[in-house]
Amino acid sequence: MHLSPAHHAHPRSPGEERFALAAELLSLLGDRTRLALLHALAEGEADVGTLTEACGAARPAVSQHLARLRLAGLVDTRKEGRRVIYSLRHGHLRRLVEEALRTADHRLAERGGEAGTAGGEGPVTEAGR
Repeated sequence: MHLSPAHHAHPRSPGEERFALAAELLSLLGDRTRLALLHALAEGEADVGTLTEACGAARPAVSQHLARLRLAGLVDTRKEGRRVIYSLRHGHLRRLVEEALRTADHRLAERGGEAGTAGGEGPVTEAGR
Protein backbone atom coordinates (compact mmCIF):
# COMPACT_ATOMS: atom_id res chain seq x y z
CA MET A 1 0.00 0.00 0.00
CA HIS A 2 1.39 3.40 -0.97
CA LEU A 3 0.80 6.13 1.57
CA SER A 4 2.62 9.01 -0.09
CA PRO A 5 0.44 11.79 -1.55
CA ALA A 6 1.82 11.09 -5.03
CA HIS A 7 -0.06 7.80 -5.09
CA HIS A 8 -3.52 9.25 -4.44
CA ALA A 9 -4.37 9.94 -8.09
CA HIS A 10 -7.08 7.27 -7.75
CA PRO A 11 -9.18 7.21 -4.57
CA ARG A 12 -8.85 4.07 -2.42
CA SER A 13 -12.61 3.59 -2.39
CA PRO A 14 -13.90 3.59 -5.97
CA GLY A 15 -17.25 5.19 -5.19
CA GLU A 16 -20.59 4.59 -6.82
CA GLU A 17 -19.90 6.43 -10.09
CA ARG A 18 -16.64 4.58 -10.71
CA PHE A 19 -18.25 1.22 -9.91
CA ALA A 20 -21.10 2.02 -12.32
CA LEU A 21 -18.72 3.01 -15.12
CA ALA A 22 -16.53 -0.05 -14.52
CA ALA A 23 -19.61 -2.30 -14.59
CA GLU A 24 -20.70 -0.70 -17.87
CA LEU A 25 -17.25 -1.29 -19.35
CA LEU A 26 -17.15 -4.90 -18.21
CA SER A 27 -20.63 -5.53 -19.63
CA LEU A 28 -19.40 -4.26 -23.01
CA LEU A 29 -16.44 -6.64 -22.75
CA GLY A 30 -18.83 -9.47 -21.86
CA ASP A 31 -19.77 -9.99 -25.50
CA ARG A 32 -17.51 -12.40 -27.40
CA THR A 33 -17.62 -10.40 -30.66
CA ARG A 34 -16.82 -7.09 -28.96
CA LEU A 35 -14.00 -8.72 -27.03
CA ALA A 36 -12.60 -10.14 -30.28
CA LEU A 37 -12.87 -6.71 -31.92
CA LEU A 38 -11.03 -5.03 -29.06
CA HIS A 39 -8.38 -7.75 -29.16
CA ALA A 40 -7.88 -7.14 -32.88
CA LEU A 41 -7.71 -3.37 -32.34
CA ALA A 42 -5.10 -3.89 -29.61
CA GLU A 43 -2.82 -4.97 -32.46
CA GLY A 44 -3.40 -1.67 -34.28
CA GLU A 45 -5.85 0.32 -36.37
CA ALA A 46 -8.19 -1.52 -38.72
CA ASP A 47 -11.19 -1.00 -40.97
CA VAL A 48 -14.49 -2.89 -40.80
CA GLY A 49 -13.46 -5.45 -43.42
CA THR A 50 -10.28 -6.36 -41.57
CA LEU A 51 -12.13 -6.52 -38.26
CA THR A 52 -14.86 -8.70 -39.78
CA GLU A 53 -12.23 -11.22 -40.87
CA ALA A 54 -10.47 -11.05 -37.51
CA CYS A 55 -13.52 -11.77 -35.36
CA GLY A 56 -15.43 -14.10 -37.67
CA ALA A 57 -18.79 -12.36 -37.33
CA ALA A 58 -21.05 -11.02 -40.08
CA ARG A 59 -20.20 -7.53 -41.32
CA PRO A 60 -23.51 -5.93 -40.19
CA ALA A 61 -23.01 -7.35 -36.69
CA VAL A 62 -19.42 -6.08 -36.60
CA SER A 63 -20.59 -2.61 -37.64
CA GLN A 64 -23.22 -2.60 -34.87
CA HIS A 65 -20.70 -3.72 -32.24
CA LEU A 66 -18.21 -1.08 -33.39
CA ALA A 67 -20.92 1.57 -33.14
CA ARG A 68 -21.62 0.54 -29.53
CA LEU A 69 -17.91 0.64 -28.69
CA ARG A 70 -17.59 4.06 -30.32
CA LEU A 71 -20.62 5.47 -28.50
CA ALA A 72 -19.19 4.13 -25.23
CA GLY A 73 -15.97 6.02 -25.93
CA LEU A 74 -13.81 2.92 -26.18
CA VAL A 75 -12.76 3.27 -29.81
CA ASP A 76 -11.92 6.21 -32.03
CA THR A 77 -12.55 6.56 -35.76
CA ARG A 78 -10.96 8.48 -38.57
CA LYS A 79 -11.66 8.62 -42.30
CA GLU A 80 -9.15 7.36 -44.83
CA GLY A 81 -10.72 8.01 -48.19
CA ARG A 82 -14.03 6.15 -48.12
CA ARG A 83 -12.93 3.79 -45.35
CA VAL A 84 -13.47 4.31 -41.63
CA ILE A 85 -10.46 3.29 -39.57
CA TYR A 86 -10.99 2.20 -35.96
CA SER A 87 -8.51 2.31 -33.10
CA LEU A 88 -8.54 1.84 -29.34
CA ARG A 89 -8.95 5.09 -27.47
CA HIS A 90 -6.90 4.08 -24.40
CA GLY A 91 -3.98 1.75 -23.74
CA HIS A 92 -5.70 0.76 -20.50
CA LEU A 93 -8.32 -1.05 -22.55
CA ARG A 94 -5.66 -3.07 -24.35
CA ARG A 95 -4.24 -4.20 -21.02
CA LEU A 96 -7.71 -5.06 -19.71
CA VAL A 97 -8.41 -7.27 -22.74
CA GLU A 98 -5.01 -8.95 -22.35
CA GLU A 99 -5.69 -9.63 -18.67
CA ALA A 100 -9.12 -11.09 -19.48
CA LEU A 101 -7.50 -13.44 -21.99
CA ARG A 102 -4.75 -14.39 -19.52
CA THR A 103 -7.42 -15.19 -16.96
CA ALA A 104 -9.16 -17.36 -19.56
CA ASP A 105 -5.83 -19.13 -20.20
CA HIS A 106 -5.52 -19.89 -16.48
CA ARG A 107 -9.09 -21.17 -16.28
CA LEU A 108 -8.53 -23.40 -19.31
CA ALA A 109 -5.36 -24.76 -17.71
CA GLU A 110 -7.26 -25.46 -14.47
CA ARG A 111 -9.85 -27.42 -16.43
CA GLY A 112 -7.06 -29.56 -17.86
CA GLY A 113 -7.33 -28.01 -21.32
CA GLU A 114 -4.41 -26.54 -23.17
CA ALA A 115 -4.29 -22.82 -22.28
CA GLY A 116 -4.71 -20.46 -25.17
CA THR A 117 -5.83 -22.96 -27.77
CA ALA A 118 -9.34 -21.61 -28.03
CA GLY A 119 -9.38 -19.54 -31.19
CA GLY A 120 -6.23 -21.09 -32.60
CA GLU A 121 -3.78 -18.78 -30.88
CA GLY A 122 -1.20 -19.55 -28.26
CA PRO A 123 -1.33 -18.12 -24.76
CA VAL A 124 -0.69 -14.44 -24.28
CA THR A 125 2.83 -14.00 -22.89
CA GLU A 126 4.98 -11.07 -21.85
CA ALA A 127 7.10 -11.73 -24.94
CA GLY A 128 3.98 -11.49 -27.09
CA ARG A 129 3.41 -7.85 -26.22
